[in-house]
Amino acid sequence: MSSSTSSEVVVRTRHLAKAYQLYHNRSDWLKQVMLGWYKTYYKPFWVLRDIDLDVYKGDSVGILGRNGCGKSTLLQVICGMTLPSHGELRVTGRVAPVLALGATFDGELSGRENIMIGGAVMGLTRAELLDKFGSIAEFAGIGDYMEQPVKHYSMGMRTRLAFAICAHVEADILVVDEALAVGDATFQRKCLEWIDSFRAKGTLLFVSHSPSEVRRLCNRAVWIEDGRIRDQGEPRTVARAYHRALAMEKDDIHRFSASE
Repeated sequence: MSSSTSSEVVVRTRHLAKAYQLYHNRSDWLKQVMLGWYKTYYKPFWVLRDIDLDVYKGDSVGILGRNGCGKSTLLQVICGMTLPSHGELRVTGRVAPVLALGATFDGELSGRENIMIGGAVMGLTRAELLDKFGSIAEFAGIGDYMEQPVKHYSMGMRTRLAFAICAHVEADILVVDEALAVGDATFQRKCLEWIDSFRAKGTLLFVSHSPSEVRRLCNRAVWIEDGRIRDQGEPRTVARAYHRALAMEKDDIHRFSASE
């Protein structure tokens, strides 16, 4: 159960599952397009399996798990970047997805132009974006690069720009996927301070490989393993169990294999 005082569910999943289609070669993909009604020409790779999750308004939920366990895919489904293969999903409120926005920047356009496009996609009007532009640019702190094509940005600079936009959209739900890991120490502190203020009024979904960050930012932790929820609850307890598993349980490389 959530430790949030709210009883309003803003994210609910029931039996949520996601599979990607893996093809041996391009001809199999073409066969699937043309003859898929008759025969399957791909192997399903199940990234998420039977996820039941309720996130309450005001929750700060940290998601832990090994590489490839399905953490990021779960957030992508919640953000609407990809559709689930099975199950139910309901999201209530405006979502600010740092992971999604940074991944969809147009590399040929400048930072300024991507702010206008990214902000508009998340529901801000042109007038609002022009009014907030100075504050967004100051938060990003990338100087003259703001007028340069994003294709020349480092990953850290892209993250700075994406986080700065998301910090100004007045979202109900903030989705952060390892964004702090690629920023420098000064920018990380700025983001953490902003997240602290956001948590007072919004809902946070936060993926990290750092249990200390989850304990610091979240009132609840969810541990994903092999596409399923293995444990959830108080962050310190879940993080301790996760660390114990990392130390004692062998990392199974077969989790990266598609089913027959």
